[in-house]
Amino acid sequence: MAKALRQTQVERKEISDAKMLEAAVDLIVERGAGLVTLKDVGEKAGYSRGLAGYRFGNREGLFDFVLRSVGDEWLGELTQVTANSFGYQAIAAALDAHIKFCEDAPKHVEAFYRLWFDSMAPESQLKGVILGIHQRRRGDVVSWIEQAVAAGEVPSTVDAGMLADHFTASVSGIVYHWMTDPDNLDEMRNLHEALKQVMHSMLRG
Repeated sequence: MAKALRQTQVERKEISDAKMLEAAVDLIVERGAGLVTLKDVGEKAGYSRGLAGYRFGNREGLFDFVLRSVGDEWLGELTQVTANSFGYQAIAAALDAHIKFCEDAPKHVEAFYRLWFDSMAPESQLKGVILGIHQRRRGDVVSWIEQAVAAGEVPSTVDAGMLADHFTASVSGIVYHWMTDPDNLDEMRNLHEALKQVMHSMLRG
């Protein structure tokens, strides 16, 4: 009986977290992060105005939750599509998955990057979270390229770190460009395809 009760409590928390994530994402996209309050998130999610405050403590806690939740969604997709692949194959698969993620969950992507760009403010407490996400992304690309070099598919003269920096900066820039015209997914697709071509060329050394 106690075990069943614990499972019910866990399930209730998962449901409330999912609802508050969607509420926070909607409000960040509609208003901008600076105008989002914990009270509004709780009420929009269908709970008492104090639940979000109890759950996250403050707005930085809420935004940390949004970043990590959306980041984990993307990581799950990325891990699946790049399993057992490296080099250009992994990079191309990652870019294909990224545009699909933008198509399937555009508000999640926009909210994530709004918080990412807002974290550049001097007073932001999210820099550590963003740095961790960025380092993980860059590390994945470096690993894919180094594996391709070890397999003889990419010249040893290729600078994996430099290419990883180019890749991550380009993806962020593409999303930033898309956010100025979020309905223009065709251009977003074209920019992803162009980056695939650039990376293919750079991997030749």
